This record gives sequence, C-alpha cells and structure tokens, in this order.
Amino acid sequence: MIPNILSIAGSDPSGGAGVQADIKAISANGGYAMAVITGLTAQNTRGVQAVDMIPPAMIRAQIAALRDDIRIDAVKIGMLGDAATVAVVAEALDGLDVPVVLDPVMVAKGGDRLLAAEAVNALRDLLLPRATVLTPNLPEAADLLGTTPAKTLEEMAAHGQRLREFGCTAVLVKGGHLSDSDATDVLVTAKGSQRLAAPRAATRNTHGTGCTLSSALAAHLGAGHALAEATQRAKSYISAAIAAADHLTVGRGHGPVHHFYSLDGGIA
Repeated sequence: MIPNILSIAGSDPSGGAGVQADIKAISANGGYAMAVITGLTAQNTRGVQAVDMIPPAMIRAQIAALRDDIRIDAVKIGMLGDAATVAVVAEALDGLDVPVVLDPVMVAKGGDRLLAAEAVNALRDLLLPRATVLTPNLPEAADLLGTTPAKTLEEMAAHGQRLREFGCTAVLVKGGHLSDSDATDVLVTAKGSQRLAAPRAATRNTHGTGCTLSSALAAHLGAGHALAEATQRAKSYISAAIAAADHLTVGRGHGPVHHFYSLDGGIA
C-alpha cells in the first residue's frame, strides 16, 4: 500500500525547498504527497525577498479537510513562521496517531530568518513533544537549546540528547555545517546515538536539503519502516540527490538537489 504523507510547510516558488521539495521527495521515495501551505515566500536560489503567512484559520481548515477524508500515514512539518502558526498546527494535529517528522525550519540557506525568535518557545513546548523525529541542523539545534552550535560529533550527540528532553522520541542532528570530508548525521534515541555518514559532495547546490531529508524520512516511516531503517534510507536518498545536483541548471545561487536523480536521462 502506498503511504499518504502530509507535508505542512511553506511554499518555495523556485521549487528547491519547502512544500515543492517535500512533494518531490515524498514522491521519489514511494509516497503519495499531500500539502498544507503555512506561508508564501518570494525567493529564488539567491535568497528570500518576502514572506506572507497564511491565516491560522485557513491552515486549520486545510488540515481538517484532509483529516475528514484521507488516511494520513505520516506527517512532515517544515516552515511555521510564527507562534500562532505553531499553535494552530499543534491543535489541528491533536489525536492523529502517526509518525511526525519535525524539521525546525528557522533560517534559510542565505541567512534569512524563517521562524520568529519569539516562536521558538512555542515550537519547543507545543510540537517537540509530538515529534517522532526532530531533524535540526547544527544552528537550529543550538537555537532550540539556547547555546552555541556543536563543533564535533560528540557535541552533536549531546545536543540531541538534550533536545530529547523536550519530549520528542528521537533527534536526527544533521552535520552538514561541519567541514569533515564526510557529511555525518547523528541519530539520537533512548538507546543512545548512531552515526550516519556519506561522502561530502563538492557542490554549492544544496538548497532544500533539510526539507528533502525530512520528507524522505516521513515517507519511509509512513511506509512502516522502523526508525533506524527509515533514517538510513532517507540519508542514502539525500546523499545521492546532492551528488547529482550539478546535473541541474537552476538559478545563479545555491541551486536545488536533484530529487529525481534516478530518472536522469529518462526524458527525451
């Protein structure tokens, strides 16, 4: 059975991140993608020019419409923008007993803030306890903890353990900001930590990597894979999508990863 995966996130008109990337990643990993839009952005590969949040009542209505009609097997949550959106998403998902992958989208690749500073507490209090897996990068993990970003794999594991204290089942701390030859993430659960490494690709086209990884992970959790297996599959997918990113020619800044690298060359 093909799993139905719901993405709750912002829109990226360039197609590299946000809901557009989520739909591609979910589809490429065997899921049926649905999307609830939390905010509109004007952005391209060089940065974010404007953000317009969707009214909370409309976000609630989108989620309610889906829950009323369609089986939801997993949820991926991305850009929420402000405390009101965090609160309405938490409320609208109440009672939905499926895996939830929370990607705490706080700052865009170009440095633009996508989660208001005053919304960080709401995210910690209302959504971290609902998360099956939290997937922060190093600055996001530090922001949630009120500390400085990890500089070693050991510090990444320690940050993951501290984040689990907010109630999430597991934390996948992404190590893309380190400068090691391998791109190593650390999965932290109640049983300890596990490192997932892949060769670091020499490309600047990494726009949307966090959205893509978390959506792939949601697809595999929704398909019924255990956490460790789902995480490894998602890691393998994003690594291959980054490695193939330079096959695309999109924009003049940080281009997107190649979500459909397995189809490369398949269009006449």
